[in-house]
Amino acid sequence: MKPRKLHRLVVPIAAIPLLITAASGSLYGLLLEQGIDAFWLLKIHTGKFGVLNLQPYYSLLLGLLTLVLIASGLLLLLPRSKKLETH
Repeated sequence: MKPRKLHRLVVPIAAIPLLITAASGSLYGLLLEQGIDAFWLLKIHTGKFGVLNLQPYYSLLLGLLTLVLIASGLLLLLPRSKKLETH
């Protein structure tokens, strides 16, 4: 699979959990400063999504997804192989 195609496939899948984690953690911090303890946001932040409990694996999942995003992005920096032109 070509690097650009791989990157376009991987980024949306990998970015969703990372964005959920960043948003829920930030929002929890902001609400806590206002004296609002939205503990449910902390559960989402750590991987508990209602009946779906990913907490034991969520940190590992986020770490692996981050590495996948970095690796696929770095593949885009590699020089493209020049195809031999035939005249």
